[in-house]
Amino acid sequence: MTTLKRTDVERIAALAHLDLTESETELFTRQLGDILSYFDRLQQIDTTGVPATTHPVASAPVMRADEPRPSMPRDEALANAPDPGGDGLFRVPKVIG
Repeated sequence: MTTLKRTDVERIAALAHLDLTESETELFTRQLGDILSYFDRLQQIDTTGVPATTHPVASAPVMRADEPRPSMPRDEALANAPDPGGDGLFRVPKVIG
């Protein structure tokens, strides 16, 4: 059976950049330990002869044919942009670095 220690939860919190209080650490140690115990119980189920399920619904999604077709003119697409670039592209605020 998998046991989860307080130090494991503290390490997971550090990797996720979370600052947990003492009570949160205790709570999550108990809750995550319960989850791992449940998965241990699931591992004990005999699934011999049971086919693998990749999706709960047997039907395939209905999709349209992937065929090229005319699209909206560039000027019309940029008409409502708050700050259209002069080169025909959308200008957005810098979000990385």
